[in-house]
Amino acid sequence: MKHSSNQGCVSDFVVDRTGSEYGPPVAVYIKKHGYLRILVGFKGKSGMTSRKKKFGSNNGVWKFFTSVKLTVFVLLILAATSIIGTLIPQNASQGFYLQKYGEVFFSLFKGLNIIDMYHSWWFLTLLGLLAVNIIVCSIDRLQTTWKIIFPDKVSFNLERFNRMPAALRFDCEKEADVLEKACHKLLETSVGPVSVKKNDGGTALFAEQRRWTRLGVYVVHLSILFMLAGAVIGSMLGFKGFVNITEGETTDFIEARKGEHKHIPLGFSVRCNDFSVSFYDTGQPEEFKSSLTVIEGGKEVLTRDIVVNDPLRYRGISFYQSSYGTASAKNVRLKYTSKDSGMVYEKTLSFKEPLILPESGGTLILDRFANGYQFRGHNLGEGFVGRIVPEKGSETEIFISVRFPTFDKMRQGKFAFEVDGFDKKYYTGLQVNKDPGVWYVYFGFILMIAGCWITFFMSHQSSCIYITGGDGRQSRIMVSGFAHRNPQGMKLKIEKLAEKIKDI
Repeated sequence: MKHSSNQGCVSDFVVDRTGSEYGPPVAVYIKKHGYLRILVGFKGKSGMTSRKKKFGSNNGVWKFFTSVKLTVFVLLILAATSIIGTLIPQNASQGFYLQKYGEVFFSLFKGLNIIDMYHSWWFLTLLGLLAVNIIVCSIDRLQTTWKIIFPDKVSFNLERFNRMPAALRFDCEKEADVLEKACHKLLETSVGPVSVKKNDGGTALFAEQRRWTRLGVYVVHLSILFMLAGAVIGSMLGFKGFVNITEGETTDFIEARKGEHKHIPLGFSVRCNDFSVSFYDTGQPEEFKSSLTVIEGGKEVLTRDIVVNDPLRYRGISFYQSSYGTASAKNVRLKYTSKDSGMVYEKTLSFKEPLILPESGGTLILDRFANGYQFRGHNLGEGFVGRIVPEKGSETEIFISVRFPTFDKMRQGKFAFEVDGFDKKYYTGLQVNKDPGVWYVYFGFILMIAGCWITFFMSHQSSCIYITGGDGRQSRIMVSGFAHRNPQGMKLKIEKLAEKIKDI
């Protein structure tokens, strides 16, 4: 391959595609023509100091924790157990596991703590083992990397750059002094601060940039440690639970989601001021919203409305709108028909409000709202439980069904009651979470993005230009460079640098 320039520089390139440990499998050799000769290449592995034995490298325990096999083993076990934890529902009730898996498997799951796997000692031990493995591996390799990034004295070996296999050489009819000043400025602009070294043969200019990018992989390791720490902190110090709060009522605890009726105190109280729900034409709920007030020390400290995916957060605890239902009724509109006269009467009642029935029918008192009333093994749904107190004799308990208006007629009483309508009193179902480790996880994700960007898209680069004088205005130049990662990208950068030198 031949290349020529109209700026006073001429070069012949002979391409050798033989692979080498010093860089990509392309080497360029230049035929001499008596002009200025320039070499552009990469600093090879031979330019690096040999690795010294690290502290603890001969220790068996140290070798165990620096083993790649250990990393692969722990990751595979974590992946397998996470799949198990996904397939087997976590923190369900004992009855659920007995019904679905049987007593034998339930005993096995309970013994291995698979039903609460992410809080089990062995799962946390695996996370700890992975963290120790990452820390020890990082320390083991960081000693060498640290010496490269922060050397006692920055120096370079001209011969190392001269031996780079991927290089460009060309000659120019320009004086060495002129080229030295121009190349110094060019190298300083495109790379960084320039070090100058003179010998009998000529002048060498050296510059490098981004030594710190060698720390990119350690930033990734640190990000993983932050995410592991966040997971453990959230598992040990956080909780997940739920609570149902009826409109107008207040609670200071929630129920844990661990298949058991365990109350978790909040340290403050939450009141549901109001609940509202809107529906589509199909009858499906469009939006349900709760108005909540946080009460602490007897004072209202926070009031706000929450909807799905817009929680209330207070003191690290988040309250998410999850569900709703009918808890009771504010008042009830009743129709009751006399069995004797056939007269139909209407009345709006509140709970515990006595209704004196006509025709000496006694008194009706509504005691409570029932959601899912059972009658001879059948669920009658919503309704009202009350009692009729006659003028003489004992009182009778009755159930007035919302779904089945004629249900009370089967009682064959003096009056048959049915619900004409009622104003519902809702309860709001809240999912309550506390995860003090979530910020560690978020910070870990940010570090991982930054670390991956540094690791894969940036590199430690060094460049060298060596200028020697020829006869008269003729000079010879060598340009060489090295990147510890992405050598092909560095090769392109060196080619551009060579083109700029030719244009001087």
